[in-house]
Amino acid sequence: MPTAVTRQQVLGFRVRAQQLDRESGSLADTAVLDIGVQDTGSDGGPWALALRGVDVSTVGDELATVWTVRGAPHLYRRADLPGVAAATAPFSEADAGKRIITAAQPLEAAGIGNLAALDIVAEAMRSIVTAPMVKGEMSGRLTAAMDPPFVRFCVPCDATHVHEMPFRLAALRAGLELQPGTSPPVLQPIPGFAPTTTVPERLDVVRAYLRLLGPATPRLVAGYLDAPVKDVRGRWPEDVVEVDVAGERRWLLAEDADRLADPPALTRLLGPFDLHLQARDRSLLVDDTAHSKDLWRTLGRPGGVLSDGEVVGTWRARKAGASVTVSVDLWTRSDRGAIGEQAERLARFRGLSLKAVDFSK
Repeated sequence: MPTAVTRQQVLGFRVRAQQLDRESGSLADTAVLDIGVQDTGSDGGPWALALRGVDVSTVGDELATVWTVRGAPHLYRRADLPGVAAATAPFSEADAGKRIITAAQPLEAAGIGNLAALDIVAEAMRSIVTAPMVKGEMSGRLTAAMDPPFVRFCVPCDATHVHEMPFRLAALRAGLELQPGTSPPVLQPIPGFAPTTTVPERLDVVRAYLRLLGPATPRLVAGYLDAPVKDVRGRWPEDVVEVDVAGERRWLLAEDADRLADPPALTRLLGPFDLHLQARDRSLLVDDTAHSKDLWRTLGRPGGVLSDGEVVGTWRARKAGASVTVSVDLWTRSDRGAIGEQAERLARFRGLSLKAVDFSK
């Protein structure tokens, strides 16, 4: 019989595995950088690292921003980029087809394989971007260089351009990174980038999910990667142990089995795309349907208030001049003093003063 694991133990495991209880640390020992730190929104990757004790003002060019999982921008250690490119590449032809979404159909009709298509797009991108270039200009040049199966008419843009997901997923294959903080994005060559097929164990995305968001199932990992479950099962680690979470079979890396424990007492203002909120078992984090819809809305997503392992509400920050107001919508009674301290921390991180913390309840 698998060991029964409580929800609280799962939550505690993830908080500690992701080092949300850490006061200080370096890029080298920051675990979430092994799977990538999504850098979306004003409180994106740098804030996620700051919450894990990293002084982001001192890291310089040791971090790099690239499009990887689900086509989203993620932060990684610059030295890891060759391994990251290998680790986040599609596992198979079917996986590539799933990840590029609607682009797969015209490619199939033209007899072009999905993986081959990513290589074709990457080769063209590499030849075009030899110096920093704004995405729009790069896209225009790329579209002009590609055959019809690679392009489509985009209604929102009122223009014809290369399908978005192949564009994003081919960028790292082409050895391109994003200039941090640019909007619209600016792409540039990664200095000295040398592709590899070797994936260091700590960068293996399946293992990283289990290590940081476990216990999990192949379905949950596949949902995070936007990959077929079959491909994830084919790469499932052998050194795992089975546990029971509320009657469901899940797995954990064997080396982590003794790290299951109740959450530490702490409060954090998690960014909207913080890794802790990226777990695909959302009902385990938030079981109320209305609260779940609010926290994980498609547009205008708020951050999550983490208190003693539980997501207890949402928050938003509104800048006005040199100050910021943090609005908090609590779902349950929580330590408002601790939330206020974290709002102060956010303001300092942004280089602003905290004007107020507004609680809706």
